[in-house]
Amino acid sequence: MRSKSDIEYQARFGHCRHMMKKLILPLLVVVAGAVAASSATAECYADFKAKRDNPLRLQYGVIELPDSACSKDAAAQQIASRIGADGWQLLTVLSLFGPEGLEQRKAQAGQFFLKY
Repeated sequence: MRSKSDIEYQARFGHCRHMMKKLILPLLVVVAGAVAASSATAECYADFKAKRDNPLRLQYGVIELPDSACSKDAAAQQIASRIGADGWQLLTVLSLFGPEGLEQRKAQAGQFFLKY
């Protein structure tokens, strides 16, 4: 048998437990979704050709890009800025790809594999 204080407590705070359950479940769903989305962000890489004059030197490279630069135009700006600091001029962005394309390009890029 429940005491008078148990009944008063239930009457006073019973609805709070129900409200907490209603609030916590959606909050947990939102937090879980945010965690899943942040871990699912795609890695972005590009391979490119560049040159340096006097004497003429050509470069094939692979570079990691932020998600915000994972389009050919944005990648070109990002790559030109990074390699330009070493005197290289971007000729072309060949392709954009994910981590699955790294291994096949590693040997060809040589010293310019993920350098910039």
